Amino acid sequence: MDSASRMILATPRQLFRTYFDAEKMKSWRVPDGATGTYSVLEPQPGGRFCLNLLYSDRAEIDGPEAAIEIITGTFTEFLPDERVVEAIRYTNADAAYSGMMTLTLTIEPAKVGSKVSLHATGMPPALEVTAHRATLAAALRRLALLTE
Repeated sequence: MDSASRMILATPRQLFRTYFDAEKMKSWRVPDGATGTYSVLEPQPGGRFCLNLLYSDRAEIDGPEAAIEIITGTFTEFLPDERVVEAIRYTNADAAYSGMMTLTLTIEPAKVGSKVSLHATGMPPALEVTAHRATLAAALRRLALLTE
């Protein structure tokens, strides 16, 4: 399991509302070094999503197929202002990056702002643990920049 947490100076409602705007989601969910677009975003229990990513540095090193990653999934739990659980499937030219992962976002009100945590389980075998934790922490940093 990988996880990251951060205090963010925003209300739980402000944080949760980012799920309802594809541009806001993209601004904090697209990893550093990638460009991305949501071709599907249905923020509700049982709703689907599809995030298309392009990594320009991978294209230069490993060719154009390695540069494309498609992340699809469903919102298995969607509790307003509290928790979002996603069942995520990676599609990548390299099978070691493919697989199913669960990502849980938890928002806890604090005296000032909110404590926000991301927990990932079932990561694809090729995801290096330290790098993945850094990716989760970077997502929370971008969420803070977006909402504070």
